Amino acid sequence: MCSIAGIITTGFDVSQMRTQINQMSESLKRRGPDAKGEYIKKDAALIHRRLCVIDPEGGAQPMSTLYNGEKFTLVYNGELYNADELREELKAKGYHFSTHSDTEVVLKCYCEYKEKSVDKFNGIFAFAVWEEFAKRLFLCRDRIGVKPLFYHLFKDGIVFGSEIKALLKSGLLSPVVDEEGLYEIFFLGPARTPGTGVFKGVKELLPGEYAVYEKGKLHKTKYYELRAKEFEDSEEETVEKVRYLLTDAIERQLVSDVPLCFFLSGGLDSSIICQTASNFYKRNKKDPITTYSVEYEDNERYFQKSLFQPNADRDYIRLMTESAGSSHREVILSNEDVFRALIPSVSARDLPGYVDIDSSLLLFCREIKKDFTVALSGECADELFGGYPWYHNENILYEECFPWSREQDIRRQVVKNGILRRGEEYVREKYLDTVNATDKLKTDTKRDGRMREMFRLNFYWFMQCLLERKDRCSMYSGLEVRVPFCDYRLVDYAYNMPWHIKALGGREKGVVRKAFEGILPDEIIYRKKSPYPKTHNPVYLKLCEDRIKKILSDKSRKITTLINEAGIRDIIAYPDTISSPWYGQLMRAPQILAYLIQLDFWLETYCPVIEIS
Repeated sequence: MCSIAGIITTGFDVSQMRTQINQMSESLKRRGPDAKGEYIKKDAALIHRRLCVIDPEGGAQPMSTLYNGEKFTLVYNGELYNADELREELKAKGYHFSTHSDTEVVLKCYCEYKEKSVDKFNGIFAFAVWEEFAKRLFLCRDRIGVKPLFYHLFKDGIVFGSEIKALLKSGLLSPVVDEEGLYEIFFLGPARTPGTGVFKGVKELLPGEYAVYEKGKLHKTKYYELRAKEFEDSEEETVEKVRYLLTDAIERQLVSDVPLCFFLSGGLDSSIICQTASNFYKRNKKDPITTYSVEYEDNERYFQKSLFQPNADRDYIRLMTESAGSSHREVILSNEDVFRALIPSVSARDLPGYVDIDSSLLLFCREIKKDFTVALSGECADELFGGYPWYHNENILYEECFPWSREQDIRRQVVKNGILRRGEEYVREKYLDTVNATDKLKTDTKRDGRMREMFRLNFYWFMQCLLERKDRCSMYSGLEVRVPFCDYRLVDYAYNMPWHIKALGGREKGVVRKAFEGILPDEIIYRKKSPYPKTHNPVYLKLCEDRIKKILSDKSRKITTLINEAGIRDIIAYPDTISSPWYGQLMRAPQILAYLIQLDFWLETYCPVIEIS
């Protein structure tokens, strides 16, 4: 797992941009702290920062090869989970390999199949291939969007990178945020419209998209999409196939040449991964797995049950560590540290984010990195298998809005009067763009058709926000986190699964529960979903309140030109009156204030020029 960046142009000599190239590379050092590499010519610069996971000796990048009179050079960020099968396929075609890295498999697969190579890959990745003689750049992002790839088109060229900061360090674009960018921040954030980067001129390849830059033009192609198909399996066959697909995805992702561990919350998803991995380790006579959980100081004292968070995790974690026989470590975070980490969390994302949900993960990953380089996590099961309350609440299901951000009143309350007048309309347009693109069958019932829409909404919005969080907050400490539920085979299968099977027994993720009966303890199988833990300690709210008051008192700060002071002071005065979360299930008064703290830091540090018509 690594980071990549590059510049391609015919307008100037890229080799004279050594300072900017070094700055781009240094900006990505956290993602790839183990090694760096560069390919620099007059018209092209490719940059790689490496986090060594597979074949530390042989996987150095950029990696080049000559084939059929062309020189191909690859920079690659990711992991390929079917590398062994593809290597054997290519060997049968006469290819020779000098390493056992998946990097070489990607490069030689591209030599053989060009654009069609992406259809063969099972993994999480973003990569670029430069064809030196043809002057052709190929960019690609994995089907699910686990790994990021941003780009900016300028006169006579393109600059790209794993993170926005690398683009900004190139000097080929200035940090500008126009009205559309502000709509993203104030009315959609911490989510982003698929393909946008908030900064003016910054774009991101969509999940399942590749692009070719040639002769000054960029042509994008969607090679993977959610497609509706007739579902032919019986209930029993579906249960067996879900068990097989998920078990296979987990076991494929256990390959690593460096230490590997597991996130464990005591919920269904992480428990499935840990138990499956433990069983695999036992069969292969390996040492017990190591699991990690996160908690906050004094959280048991202040925990409050809710519809979204019905019970605490600790008892279930203990049950699962006994079942899996894991060596378990609990990371306990202080509220002061979680508050302070709001700032580096912005640096990790290059944007305001999921506040303490981000900062706690960032601190959690920092602790894990002290002993491990790779971890497996249970993200995305809820989006694929109907785990959230909005899938099951009839009052919410058919509402024509994003179910995790149903009302815009609280967002409007924090925006300065008289600006961003189209905020609600902007959100509505993005919602309709998404649902109207949903692929359905004529035979779908009203409910199954709506469930496809909900799947697409969750896949391209809520899930992407969580994947971005997991990638940035883990890679900030050089920790690679793999997400087995994001195996595209499982995604395809779940998209076409009828709701009465998916919600077997009337439960969220019912088919997944059924698939792992007898494998996990019953208490875990039937536990009601509980989200990622957040702090309930009033100390955290007080820290946020004090910081916001200080920001509001300084009229020189850029944020004061964008926010409604009276509306924010009302949140401080009446934090318990927030009836609907800002975003998702967890962003209420403390998190809204934290989001504004992050926004203030971002404005002061990234110094974007604000363009409002």
